[in-house]
Amino acid sequence: MKIGVAREIKNNENRVALTPAGVDRLKAEGHEVWIERSAGLGSGLSDEAFQKAGAQIAPDAAAVWKNCDLILKVKEPLESEWPHMRPQQVVFTYFHLAADRKLTDGVLKTGAHCFAYETLEHNGTLPLLTPMSEVAGRMAIQAGAKYLEAPAGGSGILLGGVPGVRPAKVLILGGGVVGTQAARMAAGLGADVTVMDINLDRMRYLDEILPANCRTVYSTPHAIREALPETDLVVGAVLIPGAVAPKLIRRDDLKLMRKGSVLVDVAIDQGGCIETVRPTTHADPIFVIDGVTHYCVANMPGAVPRTSTWALTNATLPWTVRLARLGAKRALLESKELETAANCIGGKLVCKAVADSFALPFVEPRDAAAKL
Repeated sequence: MKIGVAREIKNNENRVALTPAGVDRLKAEGHEVWIERSAGLGSGLSDEAFQKAGAQIAPDAAAVWKNCDLILKVKEPLESEWPHMRPQQVVFTYFHLAADRKLTDGVLKTGAHCFAYETLEHNGTLPLLTPMSEVAGRMAIQAGAKYLEAPAGGSGILLGGVPGVRPAKVLILGGGVVGTQAARMAAGLGADVTVMDINLDRMRYLDEILPANCRTVYSTPHAIREALPETDLVVGAVLIPGAVAPKLIRRDDLKLMRKGSVLVDVAIDQGGCIETVRPTTHADPIFVIDGVTHYCVANMPGAVPRTSTWALTNATLPWTVRLARLGAKRALLESKELETAANCIGGKLVCKAVADSFALPFVEPRDAAAKL
């Protein structure tokens, strides 16, 4: 199979979907690998490094899309990339379709086979989402700490406080991977941390592993509203795999918060769990509503590509190898994990969570495979 890696064009997205080690592995499997020129520079990977591993350097994105059967990316194809996509071509990347009807309609019209990192399930986990959730959870606290500073428009509170002065209060909505990593970072800096979730078993686990300056509280609208007046930083870390995130903080709830407090919504890729959020970029990361700073960058790990690229490709490479070996049809019929990753097959929506988000027709993946 011809496998292509396109350079990411999303604002300040510096990750790349494959490393030279991945090229070497795919070449050993008998595949041909094309890398768009300069695709790895943001992650410190030169064209020469890819060439030494056996890749062919393509002059531009059009050459990669035109010549390759399997396209590897990090972020969803932007509108300018949709014309490159074609029927029978496989695209493997983060799609987050449930948050974007226009994107969903756009990729469906191409007829391409879209496999999403974020919905691939293995042993009850989301292994291709986990590494970037770990990065984003930690970065959420870094971003929150920065925007709590007075020169950035914040209330001027130090996250960890100092002896004799109270630390900041951090509220984390969701106790999954993002929430756990955010709690660890905030607690490590000395903040007063509350994690809210609705899974009692998960909260018992978090009570055991998190330090003493973290507590768990069962999440209800009342509990959230009760916590907001004393909260300096809120991290939205809610995930329903493949589906749009529920709105846990409403517009009116912002009036309960102190001026200069900060919201970081890591769930923005899935529509966000705060009613007032909208996607922002690293170039223009924040906006303010009712005196509350909103940080909603949709590709947070793209700011630390020398960590994120390796964390991501370590997780994705085994599945890329399997997808390349099987092709779309056999992947749907022979791999339960890749079946869960399938979102669009030949113009049909095969991810029920996405279909339900937009009330669109849903086709069972195996039924779609039977028509390939």
